[in-house]
Amino acid sequence: MNSEYNAQQIEEQAQKYWQDNKSFEVSEDTSKEKYYCLSMFPYPSGRLHMGHVRNYSIGDVIARYQKMQGKNVMQPIGWDGFGLPAENAALKNKVTPAKWTYENIDYMKEQLSQLGFGYDWSRELATCHPKYYSWEQWLFIKLFEKGLVYKKNAIVNWDPVDQTVLANEQVIDGRGWRSDALIERKKISQWFMRITDYANELLDGLDKLDGWPDSVKTMQKNWIGKSVGLEVDFPRRNTDAIRVYTTRPDTLMGVTYLAIASKHPLALEAGKNNPQVQSFIDEYKTLETTEAAMETMDKKGIDSGLKCTHPITNDDVPIWIANFVLMGYGTGAVMSVPAHDERDYAFAKKYGIAIKQVINENISIDENAMTDKGLLFNSNEFNGMNFDQAFNSIAKNLADKNLGSKKTNYRLRDWGVSRQRYWGCPIPIINCPSCGAVAVPEADLPVILPEEVNFDGVGSPIKKMPEFYQTTCPKCGEAAQRETDTFDTFFESSWYFARYTCKDNNDKMLDEHTNYWLANGGVDQYIGGIEHAILHLLYARFFNKLLRDEGLIKNDEPFKNLLTQGMVLKNGAKMSKSKGNTVDPAQMIEKYGADTVRLFILFAAPPTKDLEWSDSGLEGAYRFINKVYHLVSGFIKDKENNAIGSLNILDKTQKSIRFKTHQTLNKITDDMSLRYLFNTVIAALMELCNTLSKFKDTSETSMALRQESIHILLKTLSPIAPHLCHYLWQKLGNKKAIINEPWPSVDKSALVQNEVQIIVQVNGKLRAKFMLSTNADKEQVEVQALADENITKFTEGKAIVKVIVVPNKLVNIVVK
Repeated sequence: MNSEYNAQQIEEQAQKYWQDNKSFEVSEDTSKEKYYCLSMFPYPSGRLHMGHVRNYSIGDVIARYQKMQGKNVMQPIGWDGFGLPAENAALKNKVTPAKWTYENIDYMKEQLSQLGFGYDWSRELATCHPKYYSWEQWLFIKLFEKGLVYKKNAIVNWDPVDQTVLANEQVIDGRGWRSDALIERKKISQWFMRITDYANELLDGLDKLDGWPDSVKTMQKNWIGKSVGLEVDFPRRNTDAIRVYTTRPDTLMGVTYLAIASKHPLALEAGKNNPQVQSFIDEYKTLETTEAAMETMDKKGIDSGLKCTHPITNDDVPIWIANFVLMGYGTGAVMSVPAHDERDYAFAKKYGIAIKQVINENISIDENAMTDKGLLFNSNEFNGMNFDQAFNSIAKNLADKNLGSKKTNYRLRDWGVSRQRYWGCPIPIINCPSCGAVAVPEADLPVILPEEVNFDGVGSPIKKMPEFYQTTCPKCGEAAQRETDTFDTFFESSWYFARYTCKDNNDKMLDEHTNYWLANGGVDQYIGGIEHAILHLLYARFFNKLLRDEGLIKNDEPFKNLLTQGMVLKNGAKMSKSKGNTVDPAQMIEKYGADTVRLFILFAAPPTKDLEWSDSGLEGAYRFINKVYHLVSGFIKDKENNAIGSLNILDKTQKSIRFKTHQTLNKITDDMSLRYLFNTVIAALMELCNTLSKFKDTSETSMALRQESIHILLKTLSPIAPHLCHYLWQKLGNKKAIINEPWPSVDKSALVQNEVQIIVQVNGKLRAKFMLSTNADKEQVEVQALADENITKFTEGKAIVKVIVVPNKLVNIVVK
């Protein structure tokens, strides 16, 4: 055994052992209790960053710990291979997206292996491989046949340079985030999935996810956005009424204007006869249209010159065109109640529109809108009613006139899954001039994306490849064209967790192994960033229900427990190349070893909190690794000349060492199993290591005690620093690898103390400490406390009012 710790040599040996012995390949013994641990798979960007290291270190500790509990643990890994970044990188590096992606996968796989993560590499998958995406094409066809996917014209953000649709988040100041081209609002044909059919189930299911953070559930709840309100029609003379939706019908009598989107048919009609109105409409053709942008942008509008009729009072109500109303949400029209809505109030003040208060008569609206619910006034027959009474009465009034009805709405919209990009899964549809959209026959799946293409970044190359898109209609036999749009990459990441369970089944999308691994609530532990709280996690929950309803799985939810790890910061900011504050994991591994990097990143903060990078902290982790190494090597050297006895009879010092060992084990078992507080686990192990380093007695009993304590230290440290513990365990002469050892058990008898430390206070201030038998009665404790020389100098000449004794803990003497 080397006298000094050699990280590279030790880690290479351990990794070779795990690989040669297939230590992490999963048993198919379904009689064992399963544990499915999964970290969100990486996008093959080329290099791991510290966020990856943290995410996957957390997952690996959990998986290794559960394996030591005797469970059948699966921890797979794969690659989220499709996506726009590959196209951008391919352009920059003058290679195809496929070549760039596969080379990155090979490189990152090596990086993950260097960190010692216990993955079942036999289950590795890449979403850009036809063996994977063929099954999502198959599922899409099944959903198409059931009417759960459909195609419709939709207004989108169109980048005329990149020739693709952009998400609202990719439009910055009206320009494309990559091309900087002026974005056009364009109506094109898009494929959608009916996620709204599952809105209520997705919402109700959140209450059953006890293992999810409340913050994530709240974000999903708000995103789904269930609301109960009224649909109200504002009539117009000799034409159709304007329909709005409101969750505050109690304020209906305070409506002083309607606001409509600049793309609303009425706005377009008004623009034809009014140049000023048309100019306003033109101004907002290219501006951002996200709800977040609407919240912060300056609220602007123009009177359309059109009017409608209030459905209860029959008063004329002016119609304004406003930049804060989105045509894509609801009806593109909202009723505006300035007295009881902050946005409407500011808009009315700005443009001199009437403000009519109808709630809480005694509260002034001179400075701000009054948004609370209360009693109605200034509302004719509804005066004096509270919210619920007004809701029901106004609903009945409108229903009797056929001008309104109660309705439950959702903020959630159907998921647009088609993209005009190349590097994605082809949508398995054939467009026939006679038959319309026709599913590709199952026998012709997969529709393979050509990987050897002439990629220039302008539009998708498959749109320029007749050999790809020219085909015949499977229904009528006429000339037709394959769909050249590809799936949104969230499509692939929405079901990968299930495919891991039967990755090599070429005949079925999922099989009986899937139900074993997803039983009892799905993936037992899922780990990933909070930034995925809505889109990925919501789409995965949606896909799980689609797979269930297709009869492919039985579970309702994909992830039983969710851990959202915090970010890795440096100098108080998230690590990023643009800020120049990144730390390359490869350099740290080369300098200190993977175990040190793992240990630091798990010790620096609890998993769910942000972590501040610290070079000195990394050095501290390295010192601890070395300390463990020298502790064990010192014991091995002592073993050469000293026998190991039994633990039958222990002296006072030996009992205290054994107490410390099992006390530590008891604490870290709780922290590992119940709270995942790996930072406190490591802190406790550091403290134990310090204690053991000072205990060097070589008597037979002490050698037995040192061996027991070191075994416990290595076993409990092994999920965190697996290479070091694997090596030292072997050097101790153990034949079975530590990865196959069970988690140690606490000997409760070792936690029984014959003596305890008693704290003595005088008038609440600490004045003395002493050791006393745990069997001492209250009178004995009081006598020894009063006789202590450190106490008598504070009690001498004073009257003792009372003595308070807390057994085995504390004495407080009150004097005056």
